[in-house]
Amino acid sequence: MFNSKYSKILTGILVVVIIAIIAIIAYFVHDIYFVKAKNKDLKDQSESFGTSIRKNEKDNTVEGNYTNPVDTMTSFDREDQVSNGKQYMEGYEIKGTISIPKTGLECPILEKVTKKSLETSVAILYGVGLNQPGNTVIVGHNYRNGLFFSDNKKLANGDIVKITDQEGTTVTYSIYDMFETMPSDADYMARDTEGAKEISLSTCTDDSSARLVILAKEQ
Repeated sequence: MFNSKYSKILTGILVVVIIAIIAIIAYFVHDIYFVKAKNKDLKDQSESFGTSIRKNEKDNTVEGNYTNPVDTMTSFDREDQVSNGKQYMEGYEIKGTISIPKTGLECPILEKVTKKSLETSVAILYGVGLNQPGNTVIVGHNYRNGLFFSDNKKLANGDIVKITDQEGTTVTYSIYDMFETMPSDADYMARDTEGAKEISLSTCTDDSSARLVILAKEQ
């Protein structure tokens, strides 16, 4: 009788453990799928932005209902459109795109930082504008799963970042400094670049206690 009761307890524990393992596996599978789908969504949007620029260069207009390749995707609630030659994502104007070959990031740069814009892509927090002399700060979330600036910690001095602006100009920037600082620190934002084109990439550290800032200048 004792052995039977003990066996039932072990069986119950085993069932709970199996359910927990299945739940954990399902969570990670979902997370991996979400990240891959989101990254594809961002890459497609970046390519669409480039297509829009080339079309405008050809005929200076976008006629009719512009068909965006990512409009067919249903994984995310989106609101993409082209209006007066400007392209939007979730209601935010796309100012350009960012590509970081080492981490595989390729996504739009949105016009301003808000809770929603940072959940959608990366965005401009401060600066003179993309590919202009001076410093422009681009902020992105660190979701620790490969989205947005999650892999910025893998970068090093000498790695490159490519920025394409609304004129279709792509500038290659080389990283020359990386450091952690307090969230309240803004000294690096308004720094004097002595006429050089520079960008600053900012994201949270993995424990969210500080900011990881990356400085890069035009090659």
